[in-house]
Amino acid sequence: MIGVIIVSYNTSALLAACLESLGACTLPLRIVVVDNASQDESVLLTQTRFPTVEVCALESNRGFAAATNIGFRRLAGANETPALSRIPFTLVLNPDTVVHPGAVETLVRFLQAHPRAGLVSPRLLNPDGTVQRAAFRFPTLAMSLLEVFPPGEVLPGRLYNSWWHGRYPQEGQGTVPLQIDHPLGACMLVRQATVAEVGLLDEHYFMYSEEIAWCWRIRQAGWTIWQVPQAQVVHVGGAATRQFRQHMLIELHRSRVAFFQHHYPARFLAAHRAITRVGMIWASGRAWRDYARGCITRAELCTRLWAYGEIMRL
Repeated sequence: MIGVIIVSYNTSALLAACLESLGACTLPLRIVVVDNASQDESVLLTQTRFPTVEVCALESNRGFAAATNIGFRRLAGANETPALSRIPFTLVLNPDTVVHPGAVETLVRFLQAHPRAGLVSPRLLNPDGTVQRAAFRFPTLAMSLLEVFPPGEVLPGRLYNSWWHGRYPQEGQGTVPLQIDHPLGACMLVRQATVAEVGLLDEHYFMYSEEIAWCWRIRQAGWTIWQVPQAQVVHVGGAATRQFRQHMLIELHRSRVAFFQHHYPARFLAAHRAITRVGMIWASGRAWRDYARGCITRAELCTRLWAYGEIMRL
């Protein structure tokens, strides 16, 4: 039995496609959908069209980490803790994904063949079939710089897919599994023994960086993390977060600061904050320029300046 946890938020159509794609899996699955107080048809659709799927409908939006942990506890059962769950592997899956036939089986076989692999992820594809960047190094100051001064706008565009930007240049080339620092959290298969050792996701993170912090702890405990390109999953990306674009930008930076506070030296955090402040000043100037040229409305200008100011205050 393989556990599957899907955290949903106002993505009913995408959730249905995701659940349908899991129907091709030849392994027995126990699927739990944890709904973060969606206002659309997500809960009703799942209950009516997928009656074997367990639904946990939350009364408020608890964020990704807390909702995922609720899924782990549901899989463990009322009389067990997640650390004692009898399910050997659990797939943490976004609702805006479509799992290709054989992907789950391939990931499971990899974990079975590599006893020190704690977590694996598939090759993610964009809806048009192109490779989506989904394998990353842990954050560096170079990545902080490239995040606020986007390659192609301020810095050379060739840096975007480079090692300096936390990418693995060999990603997307061939079918050889790639050992990585952490994947994009859209699809991750984790070993139960790993969860028992390092614990669940850190619920201090509402959105973003929770998979980075989790993988940091997994790597620190001596487990390895891999991307297995033979397993493929389509990922739409941003289906829930784009509903609150500027708020999610703030949350992204808030989570990144929290990660550095917990795991990096104080001098690193100070340098990151300095880089971010300069970047937000530059972004504010660009917003004023776009407004003067008539490219954005006054309302959009105010929204951007508010978001940049909030990020500077972090």
